[in-house]
Parts: sequence; C-alpha cells; structure tokens
Amino acid sequence: MADDAAYVPPKVWTWNKANGGRFANINRPVAGPTHDKELPVGRHPLQLYSLATPNGVKVTVMLEELLAAGHPGAEYDAWLITIGEGDQFGSGFVEVNPNSKIPALMDRSGPEPVRVFESGSILLYLAEKFGAFLPKDHKGRTEALNWLFWQMGSAPYLGGGFGHFYAYAPVKIEYAIDRFAMEVKRQLDVLDRHLAEHEYMAGQEYSIADMAIWPWYGALVKGLVYDAAEFLSADEYRNVQRWTDQVAARPAVKRGRMVNRTWGEPASQLPERHEASDFETKTGDKTGAAAS
Repeated sequence: MADDAAYVPPKVWTWNKANGGRFANINRPVAGPTHDKELPVGRHPLQLYSLATPNGVKVTVMLEELLAAGHPGAEYDAWLITIGEGDQFGSGFVEVNPNSKIPALMDRSGPEPVRVFESGSILLYLAEKFGAFLPKDHKGRTEALNWLFWQMGSAPYLGGGFGHFYAYAPVKIEYAIDRFAMEVKRQLDVLDRHLAEHEYMAGQEYSIADMAIWPWYGALVKGLVYDAAEFLSADEYRNVQRWTDQVAARPAVKRGRMVNRTWGEPASQLPERHEASDFETKTGDKTGAAAS
C-alpha cells in the first residue's frame, strides 16, 4: 500500500488488485459475467435474487408488507446471492442485472418475464403493480418519490463512502473519514428535521420511501451497520430514532429483514424464502445450518 501522503495519480489509471482491500477478490473495473451459471426458478411469479444487505432488505420488506396487506400475488421465492463469493457475476444473474448488484427481480406473472433491477426501481415497480404503499394523490405520491430518490442518491455517501473508509478500507484515512462522516451527519440532520414534523417520510402514510430509507439510516443510528452509532453521535437524532423504532416494530419488517440473511443470531437467519411457513421451519436455529 503506497503512502497516501506521497501518492501522485498517474496520467493513466490501471487497476492494482493489491490495493483492493477486503473486496479485492470480487471488485474489478469491467462489467459482464465471470462464469456461466443459470439462476434457479421457483414456483412463484416473483423471483428475487438477493442478500440481506440494506439494499436487499428494502425489497424483502416490501414483499412481506404486500403479503401482510392482503396481496397474494406478491408471493415470492427469495434466492441467496452470496456476493463475497461472486455469485452476482454468474451469467444468469448478469442477464437480470447487467450491473451485477443485488437485489434483482424477475416477474414471471405476464406473458413475458420482466426483469427489474436497482432497489428503488423494484420498490416503485411493486408499488405500481399492486397499487400499494405509494400515496394515490399527486402531492403525496410526489413526496414519497422525492424521498425515494433522495435515498438512492444519498446512500452511496453512506455505504460506498463513509462505510467503506470507516469500516472496510485497509488503512484509516482521516481526510476520507472526515469528509464522509460530515456528509452522513448532514443527511441524518435532513432526516431528523423532516421527521420532527412528519410521522413517516411521505407524511402520515407509510410508504416505499420509508422502506428504502429505514434499512440504511435506521440501521445506522442503531449501530447495526458499520458499528458507527457512537462515532456519529446517533442518539442526537431523536426523531430518526423514533421513526426507526416505529418502522422496526412492524411484523412485516421483522420478517423482511430475516430473508436472505446469513449472519447474526441463528433465529434471525432465513437464507432462502420460498413459502410463508419458512419463517417457522427454516430459520438457522431450526435447520442448524446458520452461518457463524
């Protein structure tokens, strides 16, 4: 690893895998598949290929909320994509998402399969498909979408920026951590000020905006991602804390965050989900197959 203080960028950048840190084995500067592998297909129209990262949790929460709200067409198969092993670079996955990122969804309910990728796009697709969790009035819908797109634009600063340099980078770089910590705290202040006057992100109505923001920022203020709550003085954001607890108490949210999860307490792990009964019979504590 070069001395960062002495580093001078070359005229033409080249990839040095030795500088890749924790994710060197899976990161690369090109797209496309690395190997041939078809994706499995279950019996439900909706086929989800994912992992219980914050972006993955958005979609499993949405699907569980749809089922809880009485939409049987939202039954789904959730297949585990282990990104640390490069599953996202299999040819089948790349066909669903050419960007090789989870989550990815195939909707096989129509005459032709429809692929949906990017977590925000999946949330909006499902909300429109089922007519749920998106306000019907123009103003409310626009407000929900404002916050949905806010999250999609802001989260890279939290995950790829702050999270990477604070938790994953092979060396601690004060400038990088300070830069992204400042931005994440500004974002938390944006949320806190908004939630001081609104029960949920779009107002009084729980929506896909809450489902998008909660897995990232709710988990952050509770210390569940990057173990950074104390570092960021997360207890100061009382309205975010209130909203986080309120969303977390929803039964569908509790179920959704378990799906495609392979870490934590065994009872919280449901690596794959194919039937509603799997929550009772196939969690890690029931199968004895939970990852450590």
